[in-house]
Amino acid sequence: MLTVQIVLFDGFDLLDAIAPYEVFHAAEMFADGALRVEFVTAEGPRLVSSGVNGLKIEASGRLIPDQKGIILVPGASGELDGDSPHSIPAILARAMNTELTGMLEQALGHTGVIVATVCGGSLLLAMGGLLEGRRAVTHHLGMEVLGATGAISVTARVVDDGNLVSGGGVTSGLDVALYLVERELGPRIAHAVEQLFEFERRGTVWRNIDIAPRNGSAVSDPNAAMEPARLQEASGKGVTQASVFDGEWDATIATPIGKMAVKLHITTVDGAIHGTATQGDEMSAFINPEFTGNTLRWSQQIKKPMRLNLEFEASVDGDQMTGIAKAGLLPASKLIGKRI
Repeated sequence: MLTVQIVLFDGFDLLDAIAPYEVFHAAEMFADGALRVEFVTAEGPRLVSSGVNGLKIEASGRLIPDQKGIILVPGASGELDGDSPHSIPAILARAMNTELTGMLEQALGHTGVIVATVCGGSLLLAMGGLLEGRRAVTHHLGMEVLGATGAISVTARVVDDGNLVSGGGVTSGLDVALYLVERELGPRIAHAVEQLFEFERRGTVWRNIDIAPRNGSAVSDPNAAMEPARLQEASGKGVTQASVFDGEWDATIATPIGKMAVKLHITTVDGAIHGTATQGDEMSAFINPEFTGNTLRWSQQIKKPMRLNLEFEASVDGDQMTGIAKAGLLPASKLIGKRI
């Protein structure tokens, strides 16, 4: 029997979860019980509040990450803009910081388990560091953020990356579920469900096989590191103005889901700026640092409280640093630092 576990968390999007549930339930009827679908949570049976007016759905069980079959993760429903606790990034981050991330990591490591996502569900996995180097898709508004987590974003309705199958916008849950029914139970069962729903699956499922297109590609990998940029000397000075950034800095990044403490080490050598950031016991180098006017810009991978590649802009006044850090359409986070 094919087991399908649809994971609920507080603030989940109703359509992301309900549409696949109906597809799998219909497939269960047509396939004479060859499939079983249920709602689960990381914590166990409970009522779960959705992000749509707090409407509650009852989950009947606890997620079993090594159960052969399909685990489907929906996205969140909330405010698109701003940095309130009700914003989609904040809801996803709260879900990420539960047992769920560890359970999904276990699931991805088990043979016979397919992890599927709908809409922002892929962002939930990616923010937890589970999709680095994996091909995936999410809602079009979140594609930049998906790339910023280290995932390889693919512009397609459904992306099949082996044991990871992801869908784009909210209604892609129908397409993801129908594709998985066809993949696991066969095209006749999938066709019967399509006829029942009077719905035909949209788009071509993208897979990394066969001949690659010669001109253009739906795949975007924004994570290749670039060499440190050369700096222009300030007019009339023998050193670059960027040297005002040199030194050790105690910095704090205030994000919508909490503050991050980071130590920055910046040096200017032969007109090129170099830097590292230390977060806890992990250190990473600045990516493509560039000094323009009085502003230093660079990219940086951070791993806590979520996995993201951030774009930084900072300026210095004496021993004080101020600036912002941004990832895609996420609200900008405030950066402050003090030279030590």
